[in-house]
Formats: sequence, C-alpha cells, structure tokens
Amino acid sequence: MNKYLLLMIVAVLLGAVRMTAQKPQVLGDRHAMLRLDANKKYLLLPVEEKEENAHVRVVKNNQLVKTFNCRLAVDKVDYFVPYEIGEGEIFDITFNGNPRSTGAVTGFACWKRMTYADSFDTKNVEHHRPVYHHTPLYGWMNDPNGMFYKDGQWHLYYQYNPYGSQWENMTWGHSVSADLVHWEHLPTAIEPDGLGAIFSGSAVVDHHNTAGFGQGAIVAFYTSAGASQTQSMAYSTDGGLTYTKYEGNPIITSEARDFRDPHVFWNEEAGFWNLILAAGQEMFIYSSANLKDWKFESAFGNGYGSHGGVWECPDLMKLKVSGTDKEKWMLICNINPGGPFGGSATQYFVGTFDGHKFVCESKPEMAKWMDYGKDHYATVTFDNAPDGRHCAIAWMSNWQYANQVPTWQFRSANSIVRDLGLFEYEGETYCSVVPAKEYDAARGQRVGSPTETCEIVVTLKGDAQIMLRNAQGERVVMTYDAKEETFDMDRRRSGNVQFSDAFPVVTSAPTYGKIRQLRIFVDRCSIEAFDAEGKMAMTNLVFPTTPYNKLVVKGNAKAVIYRLPVSGSSVKK
Repeated sequence: MNKYLLLMIVAVLLGAVRMTAQKPQVLGDRHAMLRLDANKKYLLLPVEEKEENAHVRVVKNNQLVKTFNCRLAVDKVDYFVPYEIGEGEIFDITFNGNPRSTGAVTGFACWKRMTYADSFDTKNVEHHRPVYHHTPLYGWMNDPNGMFYKDGQWHLYYQYNPYGSQWENMTWGHSVSADLVHWEHLPTAIEPDGLGAIFSGSAVVDHHNTAGFGQGAIVAFYTSAGASQTQSMAYSTDGGLTYTKYEGNPIITSEARDFRDPHVFWNEEAGFWNLILAAGQEMFIYSSANLKDWKFESAFGNGYGSHGGVWECPDLMKLKVSGTDKEKWMLICNINPGGPFGGSATQYFVGTFDGHKFVCESKPEMAKWMDYGKDHYATVTFDNAPDGRHCAIAWMSNWQYANQVPTWQFRSANSIVRDLGLFEYEGETYCSVVPAKEYDAARGQRVGSPTETCEIVVTLKGDAQIMLRNAQGERVVMTYDAKEETFDMDRRRSGNVQFSDAFPVVTSAPTYGKIRQLRIFVDRCSIEAFDAEGKMAMTNLVFPTTPYNKLVVKGNAKAVIYRLPVSGSSVKK
C-alpha cells in the first residue's frame, strides 16, 4: 500500500471532520499562534516524520498548562494525531527547521490539513499491526511500565507518545486485560509536569496502607526527566485509573547520570519495601517502610556482566529453582546498547539478596541473556501476580531501528507475557522463560497451514530446520542443532529488511541441553520461539509483504499448527 493511499484511508476513517484550513497568527520566521475552537472536541494534527519537532506551548487564561513536541507537516502529511481541546486554549508554536529548506511558515502543509473533528477513529489501517500482542491504538510506545494485577485485571502502563509515532513526549499510556490476550485501552494515566517527562517505573498494590493513601491503593514510581533525572511517585485510589502526584516529589535524587527506572517490591522476608533503579552502569538498591522515605542500601554491577551500554529497567525477585528445593534471587538488567546481536537486550544475574545487598553467584565476566532475539528489551514483571507467579513482558523492538520500522499509525508492540523461573545446567543457574499459561487457553482449532496469527508446536527428536515462507519467496529459517545445543533464526530474507542495516541478521541461542518441543508464536510482524521447558527464548520482528502461509519442516521433527484468536482490543473513554 503506498503512502498516499494510506493517507486517504486514514482521512476517511477520521469520522466527522470539517476540512477547513487553519489560519494561524504568524509572529516571525519560526513562530506562530493558533486559537483553538472550544466548540470542537479534537484538533487533528498533521505529522510529517522527516521534519524536526515543533514545540507547542498550550496557554489557557494566560497560564501555561501544557507543552509537547510534534513533527508538524511542512510539505506533506504522513498521518494525523488528535489533540483533545480544552476551553479557551491557544497554541504557541515554535518551529525548529531551517527556513532555507522549509520555506515560510505561512506555506506549511500543516495549516492546510489541520482540521477539527468530533471523533478520532482508531480502526487499524496497518497490515503489520499485531493481532494478539499489545500495541498502542496510535502513536509511539516503548518500555512497559507500572504493571500490576488486581481484582481480576492485569494493568499495563507504557512509555507513550500521543503526538506521533516516534519517541517523544514521554507519558504513561494505560491498557488492561483479563486474560493477557485481549486488551482494553484506557486514557493516559500519568502525564508530564513541571519536573519533566514521565519516564519508566513501576507500581505496587499497597495492601497494608504503609504509605497512608488507603488500604489497597496503587502507588506508582517513575522517573521525572527534567534537567536531571529524579524519582517521583503518584497514587491511585480508584484501582489505577487515575493518579494523584505526591506533593513531596521528587522522593529520590542523585548526582549520578542516567539515574532512572525505579522498580519497587515488598520484601516479605525483610519486612520492608525495596526499590532498585539504574544509575549509569550500576543498580542502586534502597529500602523503605512507608514508600515515601528511602534509604540507600548498596550498589551492584561494577565489573559484572555486559557493560556495552547504559543499564536500564531493573527488576529483582525471588524464584524457585526447578527440580530442587532451592530458591534464589534474580536481578534483571536491561542494557542499551550491548546486546548479543547489537543494540538493546535483557541480561540478568542470579544470586542472593537480604534486602540490603545483592551478591551474584557467577563469575563477574559471565553475561546471561534472557532472550536471544534482537527484539526483546525493557523486560519487567507484574506486581501482585496471582499464585506467586512472576509474569514478565518486554518491549518488542530494538533501539537500533525502533523509530524506523515500517509502520505509520503506531510503532512498537509488547511481547507475549512470559512466566519466569530458574533451572540449573552444568553448575550454573539460568532463567527459564515459558509463555504465560493464558496462551494455552487462547489456542484455537488445528489447521494444516500457518496463518498470520498462529502457534506452531514442533516435537523434536534431533536436528531440525523449520521454515516459514510466503508466495513472494520471503522466509524465516529456524535451525536446531542437537549436538551443538544451539537454535538459530535467520530473518535476512523475511520481507522488508531495507529500513535498517541492523535488521537483516541471524540470531543464535544456546539451548542448555536438548530441546524436545518448540513453541513458535507467529503474529503479523513477529516470531517468538520458546523451548517448551523454558531453557531458550528468541524474539524477532519480521515484516513480510504477505503473511507466511507455508511451513516446511526438515529433519527429526513434527509440527502441529493452532490458530490464535483475533484480539478483542477496545477503547474506553
């Protein structure tokens, strides 16, 4: 589908729109103002991704009430994003482009295509949008944030840009699910403020009212990204739908660079709360009795694992070791760059933790990776998961090309949710990763050929090659070597790979023993492969021209294909 046709489809889907060109008050070469019509619900902003961000200051009653950045169209429109209008608002807009290349502000395409509308239709117009993976309705998404389970619902917040499909304007978007497959989209939960943009963090259910916000209140922790990165908190007394920011913010500060991503959990053995956050290439650990006052306990990371980039998005949990009566602690450490195949990835460390200090049991130089694909990052777990489960979800992309993947209406999806555990192999303890049990219930009928949304179960008795392909000759080849104990995935000819030199690769994983069964989850733009026992996971994006509709299995293997259901995602206003 060419971009012009896509643009026309989007225009049709936008609903009742008054196609009237806007007339700004131009105040200079790079400056304009626009008074918004308070009788309309939305102003549809035309976006042109190649342009630089325009800075928009929203003024109401002579007061600055909001700021955001948007790549307002200069020459042509790639897509639209909505701005919900408040009464008496003025846009004070500063453009940053070079006038020699963009021309006069008065001639910009944005004024001709900027329109009012009573609704914004989020119907999917992207044939690469996943079906059973979580995605934003429109705009950009990266790290999952603040996830928790309560009253039968899984709450997922995420780093979100409501004003374009590239990284900017970090806000917490919000979705909920009863089964981890069907997602309902809710209004944004936490928006930027005077302390800065809202970067990644976590949320906990305060069952015993330790913070004083009420029994069962949801308390969220996030990084305020202003001139420096500081840690803030907010609380919700309506189950996570709306939040009140704590008047004592920020609650933790530091001189450290890249000081962010607080993850909080209740430490049952220690009898207090722990917080772990990233500080450059270390993790800082804190303790608290009331979620407000935090004591620095220790740092971990100097000399351990991979240090190819900045450490981010930590998590820390106690897990059972499969087949034993042992329990150990695992510290999750996401890193960018520095992954095994370039760009971002998730590493982890196993050891002991007493509420004050984490001690890794492995040699400092040993790096352990949770997933050996290119597209598994910012992995963190849900607080308060039922039955003592540790359920993790990851951002399914890579910072090497996340802003360039071939979608427009939205960018990025999350991985399927995984249940985490530990297992031992040749004297080391590793993280086990299996699809959450909810996906077993999501299986549909058996089919003879792969579909654009399916699960392929492959029983192995030795070496095997599994190939997915379509009529255009595009293909993904997966190879299991039983002797070498490795699993590879080749996406170099998977479809559209031209948007980034870092995309067409072969990824390879150790299997830590023999694989008896593979579970391969296929969606419109992704393939996730798991050893059914949890010893290997690999997540890779793919962008085929048409869905893969043929499966070729060679070697000592037999495959069964199951349909997976169409997502029932919906919007709640």
